[in-house]
Amino acid sequence: MHFQKLRKPDGRALTLYSRFPIEPDIEAPSPSNEPVQANPHLRWHPLRGEWVAYASHRQGRTFMPPPEYNPLAPTTNPAVPTELPQGRYDVAVFDNRFPSLQPQAANPPDLIVDTLPANGACEVVVFTQDPQTSLSALPLDHLDLLIEVWGDRTRALGEIPQIQYVLPFENKGVEVGVTLHHPHGQIYAYPFVPPVPARMLEQQQTYYGEHQRSLLQDLIHQEIADDQRILYRDESAIAFVPICARYPYEVWVAPIQPVATLADLTDEQRHSLARALKTVTLKYDGLWNRSFPYLMAWYQAPIDGQPHPEFHLHAEFYPPYRTPDKLKYLAGTELAAGMFANDALPEEKAQELQAVAITIEEPVRL
Repeated sequence: MHFQKLRKPDGRALTLYSRFPIEPDIEAPSPSNEPVQANPHLRWHPLRGEWVAYASHRQGRTFMPPPEYNPLAPTTNPAVPTELPQGRYDVAVFDNRFPSLQPQAANPPDLIVDTLPANGACEVVVFTQDPQTSLSALPLDHLDLLIEVWGDRTRALGEIPQIQYVLPFENKGVEVGVTLHHPHGQIYAYPFVPPVPARMLEQQQTYYGEHQRSLLQDLIHQEIADDQRILYRDESAIAFVPICARYPYEVWVAPIQPVATLADLTDEQRHSLARALKTVTLKYDGLWNRSFPYLMAWYQAPIDGQPHPEFHLHAEFYPPYRTPDKLKYLAGTELAAGMFANDALPEEKAQELQAVAITIEEPVRL
């Protein structure tokens, strides 16, 4: 992996990653030269027992830009603002101009509930310079690089003293709120472990304490033995519709042997996860004959300096799904009660995805 660190005119960091050497004279552009003014804070939600971030400056952020304007599009016209530089590279990572979390956040307001500065980080990860493609269309060695980038960012963000948890994710498609045309995701780095991964951590710690084994690893072995819902499997990675899926077409992707974070993956595990990711995203697109929207989130162990043998890195895909005439999203019981009601069996949806024929081309190794 080749990389180059740059600084945008407005002070934000930009890191370029590539499978090939990067030219040393690349310049980092920015839609504005004005420094980012962001001072988000956290407020404690006493009934839910969790923190809520407040970032009023985000009201001016880009939202679902028209086709003729894209702040990620490289341009030679100085009148057109852009985030991506000209040059040869594969993946770009830069600080979000409208962060919900900021390392320098300070002086939270004094309110009737507890408050804290929202000391975290929000990064944008642009998967490729091609605005017309998607994760499913990227070659395997490019996907391999992307997974390595997620690991490198996990390592780098974990060096910020306040950071306790790093969550890479992708919102794909305007249906789930994407605001940029290029294939891209984000990384949020939190000063606490958020509620969902905290609950996962609690379950895995309890299981490990009782069995001295990974909870997810045992579930994966049970899925392999059951052999009904697997979409991809090799010696190092697996993709499957989990038996406990809350969403129709929900898919999990994981290394078979547990690792705590993306930064801990071996080369072989990373190669296999690239194939698993490509398989899942190709099957999604092939099932509906379109670039299908989803949320993909990577769950990893906390960044707290402690070993976490109980935690098993994995990604979860949450796509909306088709009824005969529309896409279906969360309803009242899911949003209000947090109890998911799935009106489709995981086995049925796994069979639909298994039936989608795909072709994956192997990269040429020089």
